[in-house]
Amino acid sequence: MPELKTIGLFMVTALAEIVGCYLPYLWLREGKTIWLLVPAALSLAVFAWLLTLHPTASGRVYAAYGGVYIFMAVLWLWVVDGIRPTTWDMVGSAVALLGMAIIMFAPRSV
Repeated sequence: MPELKTIGLFMVTALAEIVGCYLPYLWLREGKTIWLLVPAALSLAVFAWLLTLHPTASGRVYAAYGGVYIFMAVLWLWVVDGIRPTTWDMVGSAVALLGMAIIMFAPRSV
């Protein structure tokens, strides 16, 4: 099941990126401690490292990753921000995930 491994890795990667960006947001917009920048930087470093674990060309990984990132951001909107996604949020996420699946799992001769 390499497909599930790929999707799981993308999800963990997206979570690392979102956390790495959310913590500075808390500092800048919510007046939280500047010390949040330390775990934010670590989370972004983990994000960059996780992107290197995929066995295909980096451009393909970056393009496909975007679809999973959209899904995870909408999930974050619901779970962390407490805002229920609209039907259009869900449709957009599904389209993005379909795009990721096409990019990552389409048959290739090379």
